[in-house]
Amino acid sequence: MKKWWMIVILAACVTVFGHPHAGAQQGAKLDHIRKSGKITVGTSAEYAPYEFHKKINGKDQIVGFDINIAKEIAKDLGVELVIRDMEFGNLLTELKTGGVDFVIAGMTPDEERRKSVDFSNIYYEAKQAVFVRADDQGKFKTMKDLEGKTLGVQIGTTQETIAKAVPNAKIRALGRTTELVLELKSKKVDALIVELPVAQGYVRNNPDLALSAIQPQSEAGGSAVAVNKGETSLLSAIQTTLDRLTAEGKIDQWVAEMTELAESPDTGTGQAARPAYNWNFTFLKEYGSYFWTGIRLTLEVSAVAVIGGFIFGTLISLLRLSSLWLVQFIGSAYVEIIRGTPMLVQLLLFYYGLPLFAGLDIGLFGAACLTLIVNSSAYIAEIMRAGIQGVDRGQMEAARSLGMPRGMALRLIILPQAFKTVLPALGNEFVVVVKESSILSVIGFGEIIYQANAIRAATYQPLEPLLVAAAIYFVLTFTLSKLLGLGERRLRVSD
Repeated sequence: MKKWWMIVILAACVTVFGHPHAGAQQGAKLDHIRKSGKITVGTSAEYAPYEFHKKINGKDQIVGFDINIAKEIAKDLGVELVIRDMEFGNLLTELKTGGVDFVIAGMTPDEERRKSVDFSNIYYEAKQAVFVRADDQGKFKTMKDLEGKTLGVQIGTTQETIAKAVPNAKIRALGRTTELVLELKSKKVDALIVELPVAQGYVRNNPDLALSAIQPQSEAGGSAVAVNKGETSLLSAIQTTLDRLTAEGKIDQWVAEMTELAESPDTGTGQAARPAYNWNFTFLKEYGSYFWTGIRLTLEVSAVAVIGGFIFGTLISLLRLSSLWLVQFIGSAYVEIIRGTPMLVQLLLFYYGLPLFAGLDIGLFGAACLTLIVNSSAYIAEIMRAGIQGVDRGQMEAARSLGMPRGMALRLIILPQAFKTVLPALGNEFVVVVKESSILSVIGFGEIIYQANAIRAATYQPLEPLLVAAAIYFVLTFTLSKLLGLGERRLRVSD
């Protein structure tokens, strides 16, 4: 009998208190946005005319008709718009972890995505298209011609679903359209499936590519804005803006304007017709500042990582050399776990996992530094352990016999000698950190590779910006190697 009374009381509590609380939760996000005075949108700015990088008045900007819509949403809410650019496949993860407030990136609201997030009504419907190498245009006339072929699509998109429905087709799914275009040009895929406005942009600016007659059909079709599950007040406010823009005909107007802007000569996309691939580095005059920004951020994050990795790695090496079994086990476990897992996984866990599971958001720079520090420290720990063990044991015994505590002997006698011994290996680790920082582009950190990808998207040139990035990495690492070599020689002279 008591159990029944408890059930009735609990049900009453849910009825009385549950719904008002839920309503409060639904409006909490919108209230927070209005109080903070800004709203953050997630997008993937390499999909003209939806969203893409463009240099306007000498300054890099993310533009596109999706961005115009986002600006109107912020304007109607009376807040400032903050734009976060990242790979398309990371957008919903960023949304769910609270890194962005809403996503607008030409995203189709298919059933799988609806399980994780809520969507607005469709605000734009674009036809799907297939484009191929110009020499192969006559080979592709119907969907049947795609059977058994290798098809390139952007990962996690409607186009990937379309490609999977093609019998015996091999799917090549990548994160960026620019990389897919390079796959097509290098004959690694036979055709690319993208939305028509995107295909038209690449075909107009690459005479060696052509639109096929194929027009894939998609049941999902259309683009919508995504918000987190249950954020009905925010979604309602967004939908109000979308309804207004649709009624005013603004979206269709912006599609036309942004298509023209993406192809305008000052973006560096206008190129003379050519029968074969012709190297073109003229974009450096206008987009060279992108690389300078990337170099600065790469050196900043690498310097922090090397200093932090050296300090933390030295401490881990001392744990591994401890006479206490438990302490030694902790140090060994740390080294083995970090060295045995990919840095990309570590990066995603720190950037997305900490906010999701620990409620700790350390931001882009924090996640970038933490990942490189943790990863580098595991390797530095082994380098320093080898250096310490290479110092004659008599050095420690002599120091202790003079009355030095063990800690003082390590700090003043052992570690300085170990450092000189392992300096070449530490220098090599510094060079490795500089190169490995390129993986940070995955989360939208603006290092060298991120900037190169932004230029690739803005200029429709898939290869040249990467070659410039490679040259920059070589210059950086070669210079660092020479400076470290000079430091080694000076240390030898001082001995």
